[in-house]
Order: sequence, then structure tokens, then C-alpha cells
Amino acid sequence: MSTRPQHAPMTQFDVVDDELQVGGIALSRLAQRVGQTPFYAYDRARMSARVALLRRHLPQQVHLHYAMKANPMPAVVQHMAGLVDGLDIASGGELSVALDTTMDPGRISFAGPGKSDAEIARAVAAGVVLNLESESEMERAAMAGTRLGIRPRAAVRVNPDFELKSSGMKMGGGPKQFGVDAERVPAMLDRMRALDLAFEGFHIFTGSQNLKASALQEAHQNTFELAYRLAQHAPAPLNTLNIGGGFGVPYFPGEQPLDLAAVGENLESLMPEAAVRLPGTRIVVELGRYLVAEAGVYVCRVVDRKVSRGQVFLVTDGGLHHHLSASGNFGQVIRKNYPVAIGNRVVGTERELVSVVGPLCTPLDLLADQMELARADVGDLVAVFQSGAYGLTASPAAFLSHPGALEVLV
Repeated sequence: MSTRPQHAPMTQFDVVDDELQVGGIALSRLAQRVGQTPFYAYDRARMSARVALLRRHLPQQVHLHYAMKANPMPAVVQHMAGLVDGLDIASGGELSVALDTTMDPGRISFAGPGKSDAEIARAVAAGVVLNLESESEMERAAMAGTRLGIRPRAAVRVNPDFELKSSGMKMGGGPKQFGVDAERVPAMLDRMRALDLAFEGFHIFTGSQNLKASALQEAHQNTFELAYRLAQHAPAPLNTLNIGGGFGVPYFPGEQPLDLAAVGENLESLMPEAAVRLPGTRIVVELGRYLVAEAGVYVCRVVDRKVSRGQVFLVTDGGLHHHLSASGNFGQVIRKNYPVAIGNRVVGTERELVSVVGPLCTPLDLLADQMELARADVGDLVAVFQSGAYGLTASPAAFLSHPGALEVLV
């Protein structure tokens, strides 16, 4: 038996007759239905179940928002809009998708540095909340409101003076292109009093992809303390305090799922003080990856099987141009494998150590490096789990001009 660290069990999809089922459909049948490989398949029941899990563990007072950047496929966003309390966007393109849903525009917020004047004007006209990333963006928002004759709804995105420890990607603490440094916020709020802006509240986002409940608990405590301090300078009571997200999912060997119950219990303990010090304020948790990552699978087909100096390679029609993060080239310092299976023979009658590669002319095009999988032949389907977030839209689809991948919601 191998002593290497193992992936957390991928139990979100059923396996029937040794074949993966996504959305209740056998993977080979789904591939026929899609009509081509590669493709991404997202299971709507898994997304709904994840939202239900969060509702059980998070305090009733906490409002749940979906961060569209994780997966902006319109069908996915439409589904999520019926489950969550708000949407968070990061571009004019995402704004268009969000406004096509049934979500109240007042429950949509727009974050991200470098918003164009056109994006700001569209957001103001739509009535969504602008999360201001700088003092100059505040001035531009006010000018847009004057031109349009509409009072912009504006929150301040704060770059806190602390960070989310053990975070896969730090979004706060130290010098950052995101938000306004906490020590600069009071002066910004003083200036806001002179502008025709409707103050909404604060957006305090510290990091993403965190699997340590203790780190999230500490960050939440620090976030509320910072919000209490800054609220003393606010031009109006806070309607909303967005405490960000950062909830991680296990991608790599040795990683274990987040203890969501512990995170929820800690948040519950913070609610009484928040109700006193921020009365009437909506507390928002903004999640993307945690809502959709485990509901998605990337599927490609074996087009060649070859042996090079004793090593078996499965060559597929998919690769890093569709799924950059699974290749290890989306922020990994030391490459690690995503969980992968032969989707139409999950266990198989024979196992072997193989590398799964794509069709691109680069050694970076690697979906699995020396993994034990069921023995596969040409025509078999490779399934990459944990692929519902930061997949297709986070990948260089035009690289080497190979065909694109499709996306389906089932």
C-alpha cells in the first residue's frame, strides 16, 4: 500500500457499474449528449446541496453571496441566483450576466481594481453597489452619478492591516492593489460626506482557498473589530458589511475538507456584539469556489496511449489550454495533482501508474503526473474533479489554436 498522501475522497458524484455519474447521467452517455470532448460538466444538485450545507452551519443572520468570478457560466449564475442572497461581480461582462438573472440589482456588488468609466456608469445606472477600490475611483463614481442624475450606491473595499493566515491567495494585508489601506479609510470617508454618494458599508476581503478553520476564525474576529473601528468614521450607518469568503476546498493529496461547523460556530459567537455595534447591518459572506468547485468535472478523451522509456502516457484531447489550474500553472509553486479518475472505469480491473497529458507542444501540458489510475485505452474518458471553479475562464483557451471546450449544467 502506498504511503504517499492521498486525495480526500471524491464522493460528491455517484459511481454506478464503475462509471462516474454527473447530474445522474453516466459519463459516457453525457459525453454522447454533449457531442464532443473536452467539456466541463456542472452538477446543479451538488451546488444546491452546498448552499443548503452553508445554510445549516452559518448563522441565520448571515447573508450568502455568490462570487461570479469563480464560474460565470450564465446557466450556473442563473441557478445560483435562485439559491443565494446576492451576487458579487468583478467586470462589466459579469455585470451583464448578473443583470440577466432574477437577482435584485441592489443585491449585486461590483469589486475589482481598474474599473473603467463605462463600467462605473453602467453599475450606477443599474443600481448595483460599487465597492470602491481607491480614492480616485470614489471621485469618478460621484462624477458618474452627477452625469446620470443617479445617486451611486458605494461601499469601501478595505485593505486590512492583517492577513488571512494559511491562505492560498492573500487578498489583504501589506501593500495590495485591492481596496483602500485601512489607515486611509477614515480620510476617504470624510471626503465622501462632501460627495453625492449613498454610503453602503464596507467590503473586507483578506484571502482565498483556506482550509484551516482556526485561520478563518481569527480573520473573522479581526474583520469585525476593524469594521467597528471604521464605522465610527462612516458618513452613515452601515447597511452592509461584506466579510469576504476564503473558504477552501481540498485539491491536493493530504488536504482535508474545511471544518465548516467550527467556522459557523465562531461566526455565531460574533453575532450578538455585531447586532449591538452595527445595528441593522446585513452581514455578508461572499463565496465562489466553495459553492461550485466540487460540483464540476472536466472531461477529456484519451486519443493515444504511449510508453516512453518505461513510463506510460495517456495523451488526451484536453489540457492546460482548458484547465490551467489542473496543470499546475495557475499559482502552484510545486506542482501537485488534482484528483483524477478514468471516468468510465473508475476502479477498473487493472491499475497502473500513468501520466495524463494534453495535445499541446509544451511539457507544461500535464493533467496528472504519475498517478495510479485504472488502465485506460484510446477512447476512454479522463475526469478531473474539483473543476467547477476557475476552470475554463481562467485558462488560455487560444493557446496553440486547439478547439475549445464546452460547458454544460446538468
